[in-house]
Amino acid sequence: MRKISFRNDVLPLKNALYRLALRITLNRAEAEDIVQDTLIKIWDRRDSWDEIESIEAFSMTVCRNLSLDRISRHDNRNASLDDEKVERPATAADPYEHTQQQDRIAMVRSLVDSLPEKQRTCLQLRDFEGKPYKDIAHIMGITEEQVKVSIFRARQAIKQKFQQIDNYGL
Repeated sequence: MRKISFRNDVLPLKNALYRLALRITLNRAEAEDIVQDTLIKIWDRRDSWDEIESIEAFSMTVCRNLSLDRISRHDNRNASLDDEKVERPATAADPYEHTQQQDRIAMVRSLVDSLPEKQRTCLQLRDFEGKPYKDIAHIMGITEEQVKVSIFRARQAIKQKFQQIDNYGL
């Protein structure tokens, strides 16, 4: 078993922790605070790192729990990931296509944001972070089967809602 290093093993996780916190809280400032709190909590447990099977799974679990605590205290579910616009390179050929593409991206984000927390978190960890089902189950404190069901239901809900909205425009 190798020795865990805060600099080499924990700090590189900060972007993934931020994305997880952001997906749960839907608030950039809250997500940044949660990542800081997560790193502090992990640092404070440094004496027991040798007992932790996966520092990454432990970090994600701490981050998720802090995020859930924060939203239950502040009830900030009405915010959106689009509160702050992020510059993206234009991939569409003309302005109309570009606008249409941006609208679709915003719609999908909105649909993901509207999912129940468990589905949203499972989807974030699997599709955006690339975590295996086993790690997600460990982080979420549920079975691998429940993770698979949550991801399936989340994808189905997004697909159905997207198609309904998309077809409505025709």
